[in-house]
Amino acid sequence: MEPDLSLLSDHVRELDVDGYLIHAASTDSNQRYLAGFGAPDPFVTLYTPSGLHLLVSGLEYGRAQKESHADTVERPSDYDLSEYRQQYPEHEATARMHADFLNTYDVDSVAVPETFPLGTADGLRKHGIEVEADADDVLTVIRSVKTADELDHIRTVQAANEAAMVAAEDLIATATVSDGVLYDDGEPLTSERVKEAIEIELLRHGCALDETIVACGKDAADPHNRGSGPLHANESIIIDIFPRGKASKYHSDMTRTFCKGEPSDTLREWYELTAEALSAALDAVEPGATGADVHAAACEVYEDAGLPTFRTEPTTEVGFIHSTGHGVGLDVHELPGLNPRAGELSAGHVITVEPGLYDPAVGGVRIEDIVFVTEDGYENITEYPIDLVVE
Repeated sequence: MEPDLSLLSDHVRELDVDGYLIHAASTDSNQRYLAGFGAPDPFVTLYTPSGLHLLVSGLEYGRAQKESHADTVERPSDYDLSEYRQQYPEHEATARMHADFLNTYDVDSVAVPETFPLGTADGLRKHGIEVEADADDVLTVIRSVKTADELDHIRTVQAANEAAMVAAEDLIATATVSDGVLYDDGEPLTSERVKEAIEIELLRHGCALDETIVACGKDAADPHNRGSGPLHANESIIIDIFPRGKASKYHSDMTRTFCKGEPSDTLREWYELTAEALSAALDAVEPGATGADVHAAACEVYEDAGLPTFRTEPTTEVGFIHSTGHGVGLDVHELPGLNPRAGELSAGHVITVEPGLYDPAVGGVRIEDIVFVTEDGYENITEYPIDLVVE
């Protein structure tokens, strides 16, 4: 299913330019989304209200013809790049090729993402093309509303995510305890060992990740500490997995907090409050509600319990010290946000809801589900149970 780019057409007209231009590799999610095609090296995608056009290397030409959304796919050889190289330095030869490509489609002005390469922009301007930075980053707005196919991709990755969480929890559950340290087969059970099990399980399900979080005790009190070293009994262990489908390139994101042994009274209380904050935030999710509304619902649970949040104590280093969630898709963090500044939610948005509490004296607790915003509320596609103590 190809994306609906009518909003991009409207945006191009509002900016009074002829087209929208991206020059990036497909690691740039806007590039992958617009082109419908992945390549490791930068290529050019031109969108105009009348068509989508790619300029790719000869190496990628055949695959781009088969896989991309484009109406036309062309190569540097179509624009005499080799002849330009005989007459000019590389940057000038490339600039002339890019200008010729745009001129073919009667494009004299383009909007570009704010991350567009400065050298490419300067080269186009030198050859009479007007280049305007798109401060609204309209493609990220378009990407935030998912098609049915995109939702299926995310659902598939979430199933893999849950299988990986099972592998991680099983290691903790079967571990023995000696002098407060968890052991697996006679060796200390480390954050690194659990991460390895997570990655292996994800690979078996066609997914991968660059890194994940398995953080214990004081490490868990830092929300994005990846964790390292032996895991300990009676302390919180935050496991946050955010894999990407190797074929689809879509992400999922889920967090659970475990404790092997007996949690402190404070840790247990914090866990129960965080589960309550998750429920309150989910209850606020519906089309027309704002991300700020969802964030406020989570904050109120903590504040009513007398715990600090950024809303009540902007400089606090303990308590609820991050936003309540974020959008998920081709990027693991994308629109919409769930924070004090976030705008309206719409059907088709995919968001995580992840309240948490942190203090080095206690550890950390975070629970994160991933949900689809629907026409009348939300669908929580996270099936993994919410239990603190691992038996």
